[in-house]
Amino acid sequence: MMIRVLKIGGNELSDPGFVDTLAKNIARMQAETAESLIIVHGGGRAIAGLQAQLGLKAIKVDGLRVTNLESLSVAQMVLSGHSNKIVVKALLETGLDALGISGVDGGILRCRKKQHPTTDLGYVGEIVQVRADLLQQLAGLGITIVLSPISLGLDGLTYNVNGDEVASAVALATGATELDFVSNVPGVLRDGAVIPKLTAIETEPLIVDGIISGGMIPKVRAALEAIHQGVERARIVNLAGLAEAGGTLFSAGSGTRKKVAR
Repeated sequence: MMIRVLKIGGNELSDPGFVDTLAKNIARMQAETAESLIIVHGGGRAIAGLQAQLGLKAIKVDGLRVTNLESLSVAQMVLSGHSNKIVVKALLETGLDALGISGVDGGILRCRKKQHPTTDLGYVGEIVQVRADLLQQLAGLGITIVLSPISLGLDGLTYNVNGDEVASAVALATGATELDFVSNVPGVLRDGAVIPKLTAIETEPLIVDGIISGGMIPKVRAALEAIHQGVERARIVNLAGLAEAGGTLFSAGSGTRKKVAR
């Protein structure tokens, strides 16, 4: 069984028409390939919106949302409830068999508290275990899995985990053939054109030279980390290029990929 992991950003989910188009593209991809699909999603814009309505201040450090108990409750409501079910509903309407779950369900995602050198991030975790067996069983039944990154701590507490990190961990644990980060840009750009392929060695100079900059840097870092950990291929792509082999495809290059026991 071939598994493909798709990471959808929370900002993209808030764009009108995105989810319906995404669902239609995924249905077409599923009809054309034998791959099983696991979708990991965020919900950042919706979380920030609900925090503002409740009078809670959103604080980010190095792109990570500082999460106290009140903010954790908001994140759970948005991620495991609102955002998750929007995606599931759209997939079901295309005829796919979709199931929405969080990392807490079945203990699928186990984490520990994430440490930061200067700030207590609160209830922010980092993944240490993935129940690949359960994900693979669900995928084997023909179910398209929609996974919220809310995760269960080894200490029994609930944590919010960065969606990119969850997608990488899930791809690695399940032996996924490809990990796609769906962005609002078509890929890594140089002089306005998408760079179709990059190895890890080729990518670092582009960051140093400023060709890769701003919000693209964490996306590229996540793709490279997935490759380094053992995922065969990672791609940054927009919705239009998702089903048409578009975007920038990252591969390890000769001799650079870490050997990982599964």
